[in-house]
Amino acid sequence: MASVQRNELYDDWKKRAFLGPLPHGFLRVEESPRQQQEAADQQAALALQHHLQSAPPVVAARMGRLSVTITQAKLVKNYGMTRMDPYVRLRVGHSIYETHTDPNGGKNPHWNKVLQCYLPPGVTQIYVEIYDECSFMMDELIAWGHIEIPPQVILAGETHEDWYPLSGKQGDNQEGMINMVFSYLPTPGNPYIGQTPVMMVPSTNLCGMTQYAPVNVYTTPPAVAAVPTVDPSQRANAEIELRQIAEMFPNVDTEVIKSVYDANQGKKDVTINSLLQMCE
Repeated sequence: MASVQRNELYDDWKKRAFLGPLPHGFLRVEESPRQQQEAADQQAALALQHHLQSAPPVVAARMGRLSVTITQAKLVKNYGMTRMDPYVRLRVGHSIYETHTDPNGGKNPHWNKVLQCYLPPGVTQIYVEIYDECSFMMDELIAWGHIEIPPQVILAGETHEDWYPLSGKQGDNQEGMINMVFSYLPTPGNPYIGQTPVMMVPSTNLCGMTQYAPVNVYTTPPAVAAVPTVDPSQRANAEIELRQIAEMFPNVDTEVIKSVYDANQGKKDVTINSLLQMCE
């Protein structure tokens, strides 16, 4: 009886078994839509690099190396309750550069940082931003400005140094000035040859996947409405209170005291408590 049951089970298994040649792609791992899109993006990046390497000599000759020295800045206000720690972020074409942070630089930070970058054809402006480096929150944008590259630097190869106005919360060209030095060196041949492969940027339309907005690394800061405001430290009755607080904290910079006073909306007792916590 048991032998008959085994034979029936074997016959049933044979009927369900697949006999014949295996289908095409058997046990082969299919590429996902994302992998297919990444492969297409890689091919596009390689094609772009090949195009840059084979650029005509006339175009290649116009690409040169721009040297930008960011020396210092003079800002009109120290934002926050302590001295700011400013650093500069510079955009030339599609490239972003940064200086080091000047600890406790406040309103008069110094960097003396030399940035070497290639100047793409047609770029006549650079964009500069000054940030206050923060430890427990996002770095705060203090000032910004579009700066024209002096024509004599590109055409005649001269070195040019000047002060350039900055915009910010105080208004257009009212946030202070930055001191910069420009020089230019034409580069023979194509500067892109021999460099690392072109960086691949993810596509915004992946096959079969939800679209997402591309990241814009260069966004002009929104215009700040010119609303006339008076800081508490500028009011008529604030001079006496600020003098009294300064006598209580002789080792604290008066500008810092004013910033704390303004941040606390001109409340003397709250300002004193804040300064006591800072000095602990």
